[in-house]
Formats: sequence, C-alpha cells, structure tokens
Amino acid sequence: MSATWEPEPHGFATAQVHAGASPDGDHGARIPPIHLTAGFVFEDFDTARDRFAGEADGYTYTRMGNPTVEAVERRIQVLEGGLGALLVASGQAAVTTALLALAGSGDHLVVSSAIYEGTRGLVRDDLGRLGIAVDFIDDPLDLAAWRAAIRPETRALFTESIANPGTDLVDTGAIAALGREHGVPLVVDSTFATPYLFRPAEHGAAVVVHSASKFLAGHGAALGGVVVDGGFDYPAERFPHLHAPHPSLGGDSFAGRYGRQALGAYARGVVAPRFGPVLSPLSAFVIQLGIETLSLRMARQTASALALATWLAEQPAVERVDHAALPGSRHLELARRDFPRGVGAVFSFTVRGGEPAARAVLGAVRLASHMTHVGDVRTLLLHPATTSHAQRTPEERRAGGVEDGTLRISVGIEELEDLRADLGRALDAATAATSPDRERESAAAAVA
Repeated sequence: MSATWEPEPHGFATAQVHAGASPDGDHGARIPPIHLTAGFVFEDFDTARDRFAGEADGYTYTRMGNPTVEAVERRIQVLEGGLGALLVASGQAAVTTALLALAGSGDHLVVSSAIYEGTRGLVRDDLGRLGIAVDFIDDPLDLAAWRAAIRPETRALFTESIANPGTDLVDTGAIAALGREHGVPLVVDSTFATPYLFRPAEHGAAVVVHSASKFLAGHGAALGGVVVDGGFDYPAERFPHLHAPHPSLGGDSFAGRYGRQALGAYARGVVAPRFGPVLSPLSAFVIQLGIETLSLRMARQTASALALATWLAEQPAVERVDHAALPGSRHLELARRDFPRGVGAVFSFTVRGGEPAARAVLGAVRLASHMTHVGDVRTLLLHPATTSHAQRTPEERRAGGVEDGTLRISVGIEELEDLRADLGRALDAATAATSPDRERESAAAAVA
C-alpha cells in the first residue's frame, strides 16, 4: 500500500480498514502502532523553532498532536467526507470544542430540543454562564421556527441527525440551507447515525461531531469524541475571531489562511490544545479497531433494531414504540429519503403500567444489560425518566416522548430470536407485576 492512501474509488468498507493508515515506516508493522508518549524529541534547535511556528511538519507534544491519533482522524475524515477531523477525549468534549470555536460571550445558539441531555445542560447552563445565550426549537421539523430564532448574534444551529431516545429525525439539508442564507453554520451530532448511515456534510452541515465512545468504537471499551470539519464560508461580521490576525499564524487570520476550513483549524490550533481535552493514543487505537468493523456492525444492529421494534409494537404489554422507520411515524418520509440504510440501532418503547412495569422489565432481562451507554455490540437498556432525563420536569419529559414507562434500547449484535425471547420474558414479568390482582395483593399487604 502506498504511503498516501487515496479514498477514491474505494467503498465504505474498504475505507474503514485502510484510510489514514500505512505500514509503519520504521519497522513495517501493518497496524499503526500506539505512540504512548507525552512529547517528541526535536532533531535540533531549528526543528523545534519551526514546528512551534507551524512552518515544519512533525510533532511537538501529544496534547497538540500524536501519530496514532492523527491516523484515526484521517480515517474518520474520509468516512464522513469531511475536510479535516479532530479527535478529543469524549463526545461532550467534541461538542464543547466545536461550539467554543464558534461562539463567545454575547453570542447566541439555536438548538433542537431533541438532543442528548448532557448537551442540553452544556448549552443551557455551562455556556450560559459564559454569556452564550440559547433558544431551543420545540419541534425540530418546523423550519419556520428555526428561521424565526436566528438573530444577528447567532453563531450556530445545532441538532442531532438521529435524536435520543426516540429516533426523531430532522431535515438536515433544509436547516443547513437556512443557516447558509444567514451565514450561520449547522453543527450536527451524528453519533447514532455514524457515517455508515448518514453523512451530514453531504447535506450541508458545516461541522459534524460524534461520541466516538459509541458506535465508532463499538465495544464499550474507550471514551473519545471527534469534530469533523465539513467546510463553511464564515462571514466576518459573525465570526470576527476567525478573520482577525492571530499570533499563532504570524499575524495572518484563520479565515485568510484556511478559507472554508477556518473552523477546523481554529478548533485544533486554539480551542482544543488550550482547554486540553486530549485523547489518549491508546484510546485512539481502540477506536480505530472498532471502526474497522463499523459497517458490519451497523448493518446488523440496524436491521435487528427495526425487526425488534416491529415485534415490540405488536406486544400487548407495550403501549408505544418510537422508531422513525415504523409505519405511522411522522419521520417515516425523512427516514426513507435520507436514511436508505436505516435509522440505527437505538430506539425507545413504552410499557403499560408506568414506572413499576419498566422496573419489572429491567429486573427480568438476562441478556440485555442495564446501563447508561449505547452503540455497544451488547444490547443495552435504560429507563430515561429516572436516569438520563431525570433533571427534566415531567412536562418536559412527556413533550420529548419520555413517559414513566419508557425504556431506551440500544440493540447489539446478538441473535434476534434470543433478544426477542429475553424481552418477551421481561414483558411477561411487567404484566404480572402490574396486574390488578398484584395491585390488590400489594394494597392488602400494606393494610395488614
């Protein structure tokens, strides 16, 4: 294989095992080695000076860049169809890095309400304390609401390609086009989709972020996040910091030197190294191994999730199933248009009987793991109302499709029949736990 890997005309599965990698030049190792080092020795005085000035290739300190991490960045960049990629310590670090590269005190964000609760808290509370305002869009499919929320101070639109936990979708292309009309970039968290199912940059997104801990890594063994630069023409009136001369560029501006890639360069050169959310080279290596089987896992998990959602919708103990590809979903047309390979492996279902029924399901499953994670090769279950969405009011939870009996499931690679059997037993347990006879027995025991 040549030292420079060319992405065309190779397909996705080829790219996921070859992009960004070449045999180790020193020893010929086929797998890129793990460079577990804090810093790098300089050949001489001039080399050190030139690297710090950005005038010579090479590495200075792992917080600024590392060969192992860089190889994985190139692979994700190719898979997402981006112009560059930056690996950081977690998905939350990726969202934070991207938004802080765009906005500062006095600025404003427009954010979908159907997002991960950690991101909601970040933009509302933490960025709010820094003077960054936010407006949430209650119905992310309402393009007029997005348009009405944009102000002169707006610096980013933010959404998820597949929302947590009910697989709500958005019209990424339409929101991105609206943003371009106003000179505002769209940032898309595409963790649940992965580039195998959906590539937001191809629909106009300026920035794509992932929690690489999830489907990219795939085995629940490493934390990581990634910021992918999709390219954008950043207007000076909204992003003066990208157009101002910067000391690290010898007086040049990021927009002047990097053009449409200004945001990615600024995030890498200014935001990430100063806030310090560095990814361990060991974690990067683990994420890389996961990416090599991404298409195989996503195809199987996505197909199993749809089959399981269809089966659950037929069970008497289940009140509702939220999956964008099911008949009757308000997201079905978007799913068919933008997600021909499916809408992923995570969805939610609500059992009859509220929290007692949900408790019974979680207590009865043996194959599914009860934990706060998604994207694992193992099937995972969680009760959002008392965990991930516990800080929302009951009204906010209901508006987001989270009821007392709602469970989120992340479907793994197990045999579908085994998953049906495990959930079937659990649903029987939920029915028994919430039956009128059981309720009368509980009431009698309380009186006695």
